[in-house]
Amino acid sequence: MEMDTTDLIARARAGDHNAFRDLVQGHSHELQVHCYRILGSLQDAEDALQETLVSAWRNLGDFGQRSSLRTWLYKIATNRCLSMLRADSRRPRIAAPPPDATLPEPAGAGDAPPWLEPYPDVLLDHLVDQRPGPEARYESTEAISLAFITALQLLPPRQRAALVLRDVLGYRAAEAAQILDATQESVQSALKRARATVDTHLADSSSTGSRRPAPQPDTAAKHRLVARFTDALERADLDALIELLVTDVRLSMPPAMLEYRGIESAQRLFAAVVFRSDRTYRVVPTRANGQPAFGLYLADPHAGVHRAYTLLVITTAGDHITAITGFHNTNVMARFGLPRTLPETD
Repeated sequence: MEMDTTDLIARARAGDHNAFRDLVQGHSHELQVHCYRILGSLQDAEDALQETLVSAWRNLGDFGQRSSLRTWLYKIATNRCLSMLRADSRRPRIAAPPPDATLPEPAGAGDAPPWLEPYPDVLLDHLVDQRPGPEARYESTEAISLAFITALQLLPPRQRAALVLRDVLGYRAAEAAQILDATQESVQSALKRARATVDTHLADSSSTGSRRPAPQPDTAAKHRLVARFTDALERADLDALIELLVTDVRLSMPPAMLEYRGIESAQRLFAAVVFRSDRTYRVVPTRANGQPAFGLYLADPHAGVHRAYTLLVITTAGDHITAITGFHNTNVMARFGLPRTLPETD
């Protein structure tokens, strides 16, 4: 395997694009997920990945094989992401909508940043089985959840990168320091502060008050929960939907920097926004960030179709829903392979 890699590197350095593609293709999907964790946006992650591969192609002659090719690529990708975060003008803060008497009072500014995007599970299926290093602190499923991605976005860029490198990918302190061009002491200091922020956020967003996610229902229970949620939406049965929610359920809708909490707020919000008498829906289940998700389609009576309306991602604990995040940018739905319209049903 090492001989094959050495041969590919030599051919790529000589200008063989096919050799370079073979060299990096096994790493591209995990690098995209890495960029997504740091940036919180699939679009930004795709841009960062492309820039990483262009940089790697141009600078392959500088790769001295003092580290693995994978670590070298992670170094390029991490620093590309940090550069993008420094160019923060691309991330406008969205103003809160004007007060509406029909809506509940929000609990306050939500943690979810306005540019947060969901990540399609279908892309995770392409990941090569890369086990994290010995220093990893998070399970792979936890480290892609919306709660974890949101928590990362609360951190300054260097802390964000340090935590992902050490606690998600499992790089040792010396390796993370080399990737970040920093001292081990500064990386450990950043990591300590990052852990405190992330642990606090995850505990606050968990129904159990623990940093670790609540136990998930078995596969059959998951299917039942998805079916009940789908049915409640399509039948506009508010009571049936409310039965699925925990008492302190959280609702957020990036890019609006607002969060609603509790059954009463959820009931008022769904009644005012979703279950209006002039609206009917069709629902297409999918998955995002390792969680159940739903493409919601609103009926257009004039065209005889249902049009893409929003993508809902739910967080579950047992057989109940602890959080619902709505993404109203319909371009997001296209990334999940969901169509822009659905025909009316009989």
